[in-house]
Amino acid sequence: MKILLSQPRTAQGYALMMVMGFVGLGLLIVGGALTWTSNSAQLTARNNQYFSCVAAAEAATEKVLARMNYDYMTQGAATVAANINVYRDLVPTTSESSTWANFSFVNNSGAAGHTTVNNSVAWGFATLQSQYSGLQAYAATYSVSSSAHPVGSPYTISAGVQQDFQIASIPIFQFAIFYSMDLEINPGPNMTVTGRVHGNNNIYLQPQASLTFQTDVTAAGTIIQGKSPLDPLTRTPGTISFLGEHDSGVASLNLPIGTNNTPASVQAILNIPPSGESPTSLMGQQRFYNQCDLIVVVSNSAVTVKSGLFNNFATAIPSAQYNLFINTNVSFYNSREAKTIKTTEIDVSKLRTWSATNAVLRSSLGRDVSSIYVADLRTQTGSTESGVRVVNGQTLPPLGLTVATPNPMYVKGHYNAPAGFLGTTNTTTTLPAALIGDSINVLSTSWSDANSALALGSRTAGNTTVNAAFLGGIVPSNGTYYSGGVENFPRFLESWSGYTFTYNGSMVVMYYSQYATAPWLGTGSTIGVYNPPTRNWTFDLNFMDPTKLPPATPQLRKTVRGQWSLTRGS
Repeated sequence: MKILLSQPRTAQGYALMMVMGFVGLGLLIVGGALTWTSNSAQLTARNNQYFSCVAAAEAATEKVLARMNYDYMTQGAATVAANINVYRDLVPTTSESSTWANFSFVNNSGAAGHTTVNNSVAWGFATLQSQYSGLQAYAATYSVSSSAHPVGSPYTISAGVQQDFQIASIPIFQFAIFYSMDLEINPGPNMTVTGRVHGNNNIYLQPQASLTFQTDVTAAGTIIQGKSPLDPLTRTPGTISFLGEHDSGVASLNLPIGTNNTPASVQAILNIPPSGESPTSLMGQQRFYNQCDLIVVVSNSAVTVKSGLFNNFATAIPSAQYNLFINTNVSFYNSREAKTIKTTEIDVSKLRTWSATNAVLRSSLGRDVSSIYVADLRTQTGSTESGVRVVNGQTLPPLGLTVATPNPMYVKGHYNAPAGFLGTTNTTTTLPAALIGDSINVLSTSWSDANSALALGSRTAGNTTVNAAFLGGIVPSNGTYYSGGVENFPRFLESWSGYTFTYNGSMVVMYYSQYATAPWLGTGSTIGVYNPPTRNWTFDLNFMDPTKLPPATPQLRKTVRGQWSLTRGS
């Protein structure tokens, strides 16, 4: 029997098989890598396309928002409502950029070349959104939606964006403190601010004791815990407490006056309109002259009193009637200005009586007077200055009262302060009131015109309560002297040591004083102007109620952004 022996496999055979195995595995790996690379490239391309569509859709909504914002700021809410179909036809075009040739824009119904624009909340008094939450305003809410689709792409990906926003008209007296320029608050004693604060520039804070903000503080510039570089005073800083939000870099809040909102531009709202200016122009609508019920103009030779724009200034008030409540033969000395003030004085108590009983104005107005504009245009010399003063104003006319003037404004004694609520922060029985002028000057219940030129020790104040919004000018810090800050925005001319000035209202500064331009130089007998009162100051919460706002309250226009969201492409 033969036994056959098998031949052993050579090393070369094993090597060949291993090589072939590795080659096969490598091909599998390479194939997988190529497939992964291809899929990854496609995924990246799809993602890039999606985000490009998001950006394009957002651009479409921004185009509509920009147009609506322009129409609102320059013409008002009625124009926005009337133009809603115009906005629906707005989409980015190649005339603006060749980029838009790569996209088609579709509204929520699938119609190409259109944008969805809806008025989701009708015009009315409402709470604002976003960074202005808590403020009340006349507002309407709109939503704008657009979908962007790529043109000439192998992928069918699209994306949509929706933006909700409010067009809002914000009553300026809803702020406890509002400044159009740098805002400085540097009090010596403890100070608590009970309402909202806003500055359209920087806010400088350097209290010497404690300064507490109970609600939100916003600045279009920066909130700085330190003094202004133009403030020359040296202080030992105290403590600052924010109990609400405090945000820098927010959008500015402006009056719709048809030009920039510089202090010089805004100051024009106090002035008599120039010849030929339309009262329906943006500036014309903001002028107090055009908003008030009663117009008083005093010149060197005459006094003219007439009805307001509501009947085209057609009703002349005879002197036998206006002399009942207007006195132009009053003067006193202002130690800060170092001038004699030749005053047009309005007796509010007598105005109230006349308003309720006269047949001349009431027949055309149909109600009590609630606003009066007074311009004293008498020639000023180096030692004299014109001014307007309200007296006997403890009880106002039934609808409240706004008094506006381009001159320095003086208020003497208790104002809008019911007898049972003197010295308190209770304003449940007060009426809507505002005092508006080149500067705001408070004369106490003990003020004496006869003593006004005497030394400070002979000008002793008395406890005084004023419940009214203040809108006036300041003399700003300039590196040589301090503005006086918010704590000295109401100007005083008496020794208030041991006495209290109780104030409930809103302090608004939108321009620099044009007439009362003497700087704040400090307090005490050496300066000889005043000693400060104990300040019992609060924001009047009545101003959060639209029915309790002062007549002719200025309104800030603002577009307030709300929710931004992605939607499915149409």
